[in-house]
Amino acid sequence: MKILACNSNPELAQAVSDYLECPLTEASVRRFADNEIFVEIHENVRGEDVFILQSTSYPANDHIMELLICIDALKRASARRITAVMPYFGYARQDRKPGPRTPISAKLVANILTSAGVDRILTIDLHAGQIQGFFDIPLDHLFARPVIVNDIKEHYSDPSNIMIVSPDVGGVVRARSLATKIGSQLAIVDKRRDQPGESEVMHVIGDVSGRECILFDDIADSAGTLCNAAAALKDKGAVSVSAYITHGVLSGKAIERVENSVLDSLVITDTIAVTDAVKAAKRIRVMSVAPLLGEAILRISQETSVSSLFD
Repeated sequence: MKILACNSNPELAQAVSDYLECPLTEASVRRFADNEIFVEIHENVRGEDVFILQSTSYPANDHIMELLICIDALKRASARRITAVMPYFGYARQDRKPGPRTPISAKLVANILTSAGVDRILTIDLHAGQIQGFFDIPLDHLFARPVIVNDIKEHYSDPSNIMIVSPDVGGVVRARSLATKIGSQLAIVDKRRDQPGESEVMHVIGDVSGRECILFDDIADSAGTLCNAAAALKDKGAVSVSAYITHGVLSGKAIERVENSVLDSLVITDTIAVTDAVKAAKRIRVMSVAPLLGEAILRISQETSVSSLFD
């Protein structure tokens, strides 16, 4: 087994490497003067089971190209099997046509990866589960839920007083699965989005008065939905409001928005590289999915069950 790290998240790649006690494969991923990407593998990978760790986060297009070129380099070097480990799968929010003459970019990315020669995909918390059907190759879909459940149990003493809250109707299934795991109840924030990047909270479905509320979602981008939802929950009498998010995209003024909000804390994972601004934020905490990814990689390499990780 070989683990190859691209440039999107070197800290997570090193943590996975440490968990597996398998050193990262020596390789160069660099750019020419005109910004063309060049990849060179410095170790023999012929007949090897190779895992490329690369989140397609900002800058998404550069990171996708890095991944594609790494796949091509490994394929031409006669790697036995190539698995793209994509903790965060970019373009996942473009999984359908929201209007006429618009693309389904998630399907396009799936086609490009497959055409490049990847044999398998490993990812965490896809924005929409049906994206798995965009691929004609095996895709292992992991959930950050076990990591989140353990963290909640460490920081909350009374599960019966916790209210898991979906920040929108689309995330109800995801929030319900977490609520079931920790034995708490479920509430929903109903919102109306007038244009991309902006949201207006309408009302809360469920009695959150006197409860410790936990907002749960897969992606926090502008953080507008989270902050508005937190304000609505506090207005309805919630004792505290925290948020657990798998992918902390946190673009634009998202961090500033979180710091100035009524959120007690925002907990994200390291599927996307943690920036200095995130590390400096007082209300944001990061937990690692490296053990989860490492165990999944080990099981794929050994041809054993991955789904049993979530039993």
